[in-house]
Amino acid sequence: MTKPRIIWITGASSGIGEALALRWSAADTLLILSDRNLTQVELVADQCRNKGAEVLVVPFDLTRADEIAMAVEKVRSVTTHLSILANVGGISQRSLILDTPSEVARKIMETDFWGHADLTRLILPHMIKNGGGSIVVLSSFSGLFGFPQRSYYCAAKHALHGFFETLMLEHHRDKIRVTMVCPGRVKTNISYHALTSTGKEYGKMDIGQENGVSASYCAAKIDKAVKRHRKLVIIGKKEVIMPFLKRFAPRLFFLIATRIDPNA
Repeated sequence: MTKPRIIWITGASSGIGEALALRWSAADTLLILSDRNLTQVELVADQCRNKGAEVLVVPFDLTRADEIAMAVEKVRSVTTHLSILANVGGISQRSLILDTPSEVARKIMETDFWGHADLTRLILPHMIKNGGGSIVVLSSFSGLFGFPQRSYYCAAKHALHGFFETLMLEHHRDKIRVTMVCPGRVKTNISYHALTSTGKEYGKMDIGQENGVSASYCAAKIDKAVKRHRKLVIIGKKEVIMPFLKRFAPRLFFLIATRIDPNA
């Protein structure tokens, strides 16, 4: 008998997390949706239920280790296995290194790296015990190269690659599969909520973001990559050339990167 799909998505209240929740909604699926914005994630949960999925909302803050631990215990207590863990939640940045105080830097690192690393480490024994599963990690082009006004965001995304690639190597015999997702510009509200040097939200939609691929398009690409057990997927429009330039033509990459408006 085929196991029902059980999928845990963080950052499920909007953007790519919401799009994944809607795409993976089906009658044979239990969706566990997490976010710190309980009101918004409940609205997403209702949409998923209307599409036939069973939904459990488990809210928590990625910067709170105690909340992460309690969320893991709840998920372990109500699930027989976990088919997919999608680490999607995060926060971006719009500030220069010299202007960014340590408290802002640490909040970005806690949200974008430590929260996902701790959550995965704690739920991993449950996945291994019950036959393995897939882990989706939302990185970014910023996980592949540096970019102005994204210093700690880039650092967090680079750290995700090191951590989850190591996890994949250590646990491939346990049937743990990892898909690193590196989107370019996706039309979501991530720039609105990006932190400035004061710790306040940027509050604007970047032009490039406005013209990026849709969150639903991104979710479809992620779904396909997970089904094919892809280890890395790069998503975007013409900007997808940048990771390849960084690798194969670094001088040209740096020439272009220094001329791009980081807020465009």
